[in-house]
Amino acid sequence: LDRSSTHTIMSSSEEVDVSKANAGCVGPASEAAGKSSACEGCPNQRACAAGAGREVDETPMLVRDRLDQVRRKIVVLSGKGGVGKSTVSCQLAFALAAKGASVGLLDVDICGPSVPRMLGLVGRGVHRSSSGWSPVYVESAVGELGVMSVGFMLPDDDNAVIWRGPRKNGLIKQFLTEVDWGELDYLIIDTPPGTSDEHISIANYLKLADVDGAVVVTTPQEISMQDVRKELNFCRKTSLPVLGVLENMATLRAPVSAARFLDANGDDATDLVQARLADLLAAGLHLSLDAFASLDPNRGPKAMAAAFGVPYLGALPLDPELTRACEAGAYFAEATPTSPAARPFQAAVDAILAGMT
Repeated sequence: LDRSSTHTIMSSSEEVDVSKANAGCVGPASEAAGKSSACEGCPNQRACAAGAGREVDETPMLVRDRLDQVRRKIVVLSGKGGVGKSTVSCQLAFALAAKGASVGLLDVDICGPSVPRMLGLVGRGVHRSSSGWSPVYVESAVGELGVMSVGFMLPDDDNAVIWRGPRKNGLIKQFLTEVDWGELDYLIIDTPPGTSDEHISIANYLKLADVDGAVVVTTPQEISMQDVRKELNFCRKTSLPVLGVLENMATLRAPVSAARFLDANGDDATDLVQARLADLLAAGLHLSLDAFASLDPNRGPKAMAAAFGVPYLGALPLDPELTRACEAGAYFAEATPTSPAARPFQAAVDAILAGMT
């Protein structure tokens, strides 16, 4: 990676190389820089103590200028990992491109970049020109969709990115200031879970870029929502508008025709059930089944959204067709428009667009 413009902070007489920072670095802009116990033995200690890095950070202005041709900017967030942020980001990008928009998708999940796989771009690489890094473009029947991810820079998909916070933040800065998106209708930013270094940097770097808002993804379990509430509070504290809360994996839903049925003894009763349903299925009725009941709606994501005064974007079921589409790098609502998640997903996209008008 080209780190020359991201990891060195200059002052009049000293410089700070944050790529060599100690674990637990307080950051060169902190008043405690160079004085904290975490600074002991760091090669940057003298420079930080002298005030290097406490100058005005020009990054937000650089980001604003780089993204001045991007009409709409959407950040996809969640305090919890594994709730489907990348799935939502990729399928939202597909959906907007399918409407004829020019779309960019920036994957800033440095340690877990899923976007190349979900968009069918595994094995592709990025190129650098005089105007910056060029996005990798999805080759599909939908509209223009450009992508940038650290996944394109790894020699192998299984390589671990073992970086401390300052180094990850340096790459995020490069992504936001050096990718040549050109003119875009929408830029979607897929983020890692949590509310730590990367999120603070993203919020700071984008503060002058007129971000339209965040789509916050959760699952219905309290173990997820307790972290998503932290993310909603993070949005409040950083003045990041929330376009809505999207409930993912709300239930397991699948077409009856694809289900396998078992009797009380665990024996296969699929033929018997399908025979009883034959007339309905022959009539063209599309039946789906929910494998488990929804949780208490008075304590779920919809109620959480209401408590924070933000829109509720609806509930997406666990849908095998959506899973297959993500594995294949395809737009599921186009490939399987009658799949269980297709209609609620399209409704969520419409609600997101309505929230930005």
